[in-house]
Amino acid sequence: MNILVAVILLIHAVPHLVGFAGPWRLAQQLPYKTTILAGRVDVGDTGIKVIGLLWLAVAIVFGGAAVGALFRAAWWPSLTLAVAGVSLVLCVLGWPDARFGLPINVGIFVLLLVGMGAGWWRSPG
Repeated sequence: MNILVAVILLIHAVPHLVGFAGPWRLAQQLPYKTTILAGRVDVGDTGIKVIGLLWLAVAIVFGGAAVGALFRAAWWPSLTLAVAGVSLVLCVLGWPDARFGLPINVGIFVLLLVGMGAGWWRSPG
C-alpha cells in the first residue's frame, strides 16, 4: 500500500511543476498571466512569481512525502496532510486551470484519514 501511495504522491507532484513553470515563463506553451481566482485578482509579476515558488515548494514536499511513505517514516502522513492542504489552496487560487487538482487533493485527504484510522501507515517495528 505504501508503494502505491508513494507513486500517487509523485504523480501528483508533477502538475505542480506546471504551476511553477508558467509564472516563471519557463515554457512557451504555458500562458503567462498575473491573475488568480479565475482572473478576479491581479497579483502582478512579483506576486505570481511568489505563487509559482509555492507551487514548486509543494511539488518538492510531495516528493519528500512520497519518499517518506515508501520507507514508512513516521512523519509522512502528517506532512502529506499539510502539503495537500496547501495544494488545495493553490488549486483554488489557480482556478479554473488547476481544477483537476482539487478532487485529487480531496482523495489524498480521504486516503490518508482512512489509512490512519485503519492503521495502514504505522511504522514497522
